[in-house]
Amino acid sequence: MNGGHHQRYMQPGLGNKYQQQSYQQHHGQQNNHHQQNHATGQGIGHQHTFSSGTLSSATPHSAFNNLHNGHSNNGQAVMSENFTQSPLWQRQLQLAAESRQAQSQPNHHAKKDGVVSLKSRVNHQAAVEEVLDDGEDDRNRAISNIENSRQDWNALDLSGQGLRALSRSLFMYEFLTKLFLDDNRLPVLDPIIGQLRRLTHLDVSHNDIRDLPEEIGMLVNLKELLAFDNRLSTLPREIGNLFKLETLGIEGNPKLDDELKERIMQDGTKGLITYIRENAERKKNFFPPYLDTIYIYAFSQADLLIAGPPPDDRYRVQIDNSPAAEVLSVVSYNILCDKYATTAQYGYTALHDLSWENRKFRILDEIRSHDADIVCLQEIDRESFDDFFRRELAVNDYRGVFWPKSRAKTMAEKDAKLVDGCATFYKGSKYLLLDKALVDFANIAINRLDMKGEHDTFNRVMPRDHIAVITFLENRITGSRMIIGNAHLLWDPEFADVKLVQVAILMEQVTKHSEKWANHPPCTDKAAFRHSEADGEASLESQDELPLEPGPSLEYASGPQIPLIICGDFNCAADSGVYELITNGSVPGNHADMGNRGYGSFTRDGMAHPFKLKSAYNTPDELAFTNYTPNFTGTLDYIWYSTNALQVRELLGNVDEAYLQKVPGFPNHWFPSDHLALKADFSVKHRKETKAIEASNGAHREWERSS
Repeated sequence: MNGGHHQRYMQPGLGNKYQQQSYQQHHGQQNNHHQQNHATGQGIGHQHTFSSGTLSSATPHSAFNNLHNGHSNNGQAVMSENFTQSPLWQRQLQLAAESRQAQSQPNHHAKKDGVVSLKSRVNHQAAVEEVLDDGEDDRNRAISNIENSRQDWNALDLSGQGLRALSRSLFMYEFLTKLFLDDNRLPVLDPIIGQLRRLTHLDVSHNDIRDLPEEIGMLVNLKELLAFDNRLSTLPREIGNLFKLETLGIEGNPKLDDELKERIMQDGTKGLITYIRENAERKKNFFPPYLDTIYIYAFSQADLLIAGPPPDDRYRVQIDNSPAAEVLSVVSYNILCDKYATTAQYGYTALHDLSWENRKFRILDEIRSHDADIVCLQEIDRESFDDFFRRELAVNDYRGVFWPKSRAKTMAEKDAKLVDGCATFYKGSKYLLLDKALVDFANIAINRLDMKGEHDTFNRVMPRDHIAVITFLENRITGSRMIIGNAHLLWDPEFADVKLVQVAILMEQVTKHSEKWANHPPCTDKAAFRHSEADGEASLESQDELPLEPGPSLEYASGPQIPLIICGDFNCAADSGVYELITNGSVPGNHADMGNRGYGSFTRDGMAHPFKLKSAYNTPDELAFTNYTPNFTGTLDYIWYSTNALQVRELLGNVDEAYLQKVPGFPNHWFPSDHLALKADFSVKHRKETKAIEASNGAHREWERSS
């Protein structure tokens, strides 16, 4: 942008030499025809105004046969005069007329004040149609990873060039916000258009396009999509993703289904987009391969019909297949709390896929399909834990530990039930719960003698009520023990210092508890734990599976010898101070993420912990992302493990790349959260092997000096 009201355009100097004479004649006749109709004094609402075919009474091509319960009007295509005279449709015709009048002028968008024209167009439409109120989302996860590098131009005008094809290099200009391809001879719109995810305005009018590609649904920032005077017969169901769209120009497409026209006449662009998103039939006669009784209970056949084609299963990445005496599997999953799943934040998601009553069963089914020994959930509220997940997962031998965010302490019971937190589930027939602990970051910070007087502690750390849950488990059979951390950190990228302080407190608490638990007495009667589980709901089935002669409890000389796994949504990338602290074991107090703020000994002496931790996914097959939305795609979730005691065996891999080319973001039917579930399988190292590794790394272990 150069100034407040001037759009910078890229205007290719193609000139008129590429214009086809026959093409000019064709569009000239068409333009004269429409000018004649609009020049009459009979008004644009009369039937003969639509002789271009928009309201043709001919039988359509059954164009929108992918609408759920959709149908063509056949011989009844004459629309109500109330609709044709509606302000919504009048505005559609006005925009089409303006477009036709300008089509004989190559690069006409670049020759006029584009911003003022486009703003007036959108503002007028907004006055007629009810524009979606973006509102505010408590979760505030709109952290964009689209680079905002300086760009002197962000609009490209290729109108009126007689183009029959476009170079694919054009779609490398991902900074484009406006693209004008109108008045050409394009027979198709390249599916690679889906890469231009910043586009707010796209004009492909006056071409020979028969179908819009499914990838058009990736352009969720579109506010104006004009496709006047083409050969469209249908609209792809993916166009329902365009929840920000304010103007959809479809006039002048003779074969377009009459039901679509009636929808846009009656309800406008917003109404049509909503209708397609909520009602488009996506895949007939498909049932997911993992369908079980819970799934059947939760969903009707109609629900499954609109699910869309599923992606290929996430592949398994095998890291180590050597024999192991003891293995365990861990899942970490931010399940997207119901109160954060708003249409303002996830407008591209159909309401039935966003509904908690549907999503919770899909989440449950996914957890069951992984069948992990340990499941760490984030963004789960008290009500969902007590009334649904704890009860349902008990059937699968799970017991759970839950704590909500600290704000729940100040609320009435009714409101406190809706506060989210962290829950850790474990297989009751395999593990004993020896102890558990809550890590309330804010409360610990303000009660530290070195931090309680710091200005930044009160203004930046204390208002954030995030928590972590630590559990201490013992394997009933082998007697090995382990510590499981489950954390959810602050999301805001402007508070990198707070995240780093939160993790420093987490590791401080893990260290403290690990030293205490290293002296935990052995379990002499493991059967006694049958009736003392975390949630008090041990199943008879799991009791029958208990070993008759469980192994003795293993002893650990110090806390860092105990196998440690830390899971969660850390809301940070691999180049952050949080990642550096956990992985390297220390960061200086003047780390860049601290921003010259004061946090007592953390800034004076730095932050450190005695554990040797590594991300389970720190492999060549690292996940491309764990959080997938239109404005952010990146890794925020991790499973860290202590390398002196554990070895990664297998990982749950990436999502099918081909599937992602047509899906702008999660959640949807197949992915019930905007986060992916992470899963890692580990083997517990033999004690002799563990001691050898500890000895080889003794110089790097401050904790060994004290043991």
